Amino acid sequence: MSRSTFFKSTVILSIATLVSKFLGSVFRIPLQNIAGDEILGIFSLVYPVYMVALILSVAGIPIAISKLIAEARAKSRQTDIKQIYVTASILAVLFGLLSFSLIYSFSPFIAAALGSQSTRLALIVVGVTLLVAPYMAVYRGFFQGFDNMNPTAVSQVLEQLFRVGIILVLAYYLVSEGYSDRVVAGGIMAGSVIGALISLLYLRVKYIRSDLKITSGEKYSTEQFSYWSRTILKVSIPIAVGTITMALLNFVDSFTIPYGLKAAGKATNEINYYYGIYGRGLSLVQIATVFATSVVLPLIPLITTKLAERDYTKTRELIEKTHRITHILSWPAAFGLLALTLPINLALFTDLEGSLVLAIIGFSSVFTSLTVLGTGILQGMNLALQAALIIIGGVVLKTFVNISLIQLFGLTGAALSTLFVYFILYVINSYFIFTKMEHRVSKKETSVIIVSSILMGLCVGLPTLTFDIASWTRIEAFSYVAVAALIGGCLYFLQLYLWKIIDKRTIKNLPIVGKFLG
Repeated sequence: MSRSTFFKSTVILSIATLVSKFLGSVFRIPLQNIAGDEILGIFSLVYPVYMVALILSVAGIPIAISKLIAEARAKSRQTDIKQIYVTASILAVLFGLLSFSLIYSFSPFIAAALGSQSTRLALIVVGVTLLVAPYMAVYRGFFQGFDNMNPTAVSQVLEQLFRVGIILVLAYYLVSEGYSDRVVAGGIMAGSVIGALISLLYLRVKYIRSDLKITSGEKYSTEQFSYWSRTILKVSIPIAVGTITMALLNFVDSFTIPYGLKAAGKATNEINYYYGIYGRGLSLVQIATVFATSVVLPLIPLITTKLAERDYTKTRELIEKTHRITHILSWPAAFGLLALTLPINLALFTDLEGSLVLAIIGFSSVFTSLTVLGTGILQGMNLALQAALIIIGGVVLKTFVNISLIQLFGLTGAALSTLFVYFILYVINSYFIFTKMEHRVSKKETSVIIVSSILMGLCVGLPTLTFDIASWTRIEAFSYVAVAALIGGCLYFLQLYLWKIIDKRTIKNLPIVGKFLG
């Protein structure tokens, strides 16, 4: 894949992931408005458990097969591709069945660990998605291995459109009929199952009609399954741990925050409500990390291919360019969320409850983005094991820091823990990347980006301290956020332009907005 093709793929995935993340984050706002913080809390508690089970159920197979197919193509070993695809499909289905069985069997114990049995029905329903999603994910990895990001992009949007639409319709119906929180939370999870089915159907049709469809008449054997399953798992298991960076740390939150809140004296029936407040911040972070999330998919097989070709110059340029653009986009997003926390909270969630928690989690998005990107780079550099060990270390660290800080500062302690742990992960990732592949890091440029973001944040945020935002309507709050975002964005890029950090060519290369600003 050429550099132009890579960035074209990045733009495609950025747009699709932006739409997907936007839908996946924004729907929590009407969900909270329709059903309340308790339902949002149950959803936010259960979903990370599902996400970890989903990613582990395919053991990183989608990224692994895209990586292995890219290597096979680089070495002109076309006969390996069918064997990789078939083996990955079998493994995905088997792991999906195993994961669903485990969640169903242990749902009473998992629900108890999440704070109450009110989460059990939601766990079981969303667990059904594991019977569909792993096989769907294999198709995405197959197309990515051929540098074709379009099927992944379209399927992501389709899955989210149906998922979100069904969740909101069911939430409205179940709440209006007066069902309990347990039933409402369980019912809305059916949206995930249907969304995955629609996505799988699209990918299957796309595969059948594609020129990439495998038509080899060679008989698939148990020996081939044995060989390729070992090969795929050797590559994919470390990738799986690295892939679940955000999900695994959110998974830790799902268990340690209820435990910490109980230890701090909160009643069991309050846990879902408080976690709903925490879930508000998680929704905003998903939007802020859209570029880092989308760039990782094409980045991993591309870095792998360049290293296999011993093209170290291109690899170095790739790392530098993606880091640079991530810094340019992530720092203003983080300071913007921090500066506009109060009006954002009111505009989206109807009140100012938990604003400090939102502010801290929103600011942590910059280190979340850099951590996700760093993990992807390590995987592409064949350092997936190191990436996995770093994430495991982060999980252990967050477990202890969560419990300690929650007992000291309540829910704010969980937000502080998130900020601290992602910063540590970013630093460690950066060290290993630089050790493996030395690349240019402009401290002056990064400093200018940070200072420009701070000035932008002060410009749009200081006025909020002089207003009585609690008396505003949601329309007034939203209007302020929209105007402030427009002014802040123009001010930020103007500063970078004057400091000669960016030029017209850089602006054109920016994902999504570049084609309009250039």
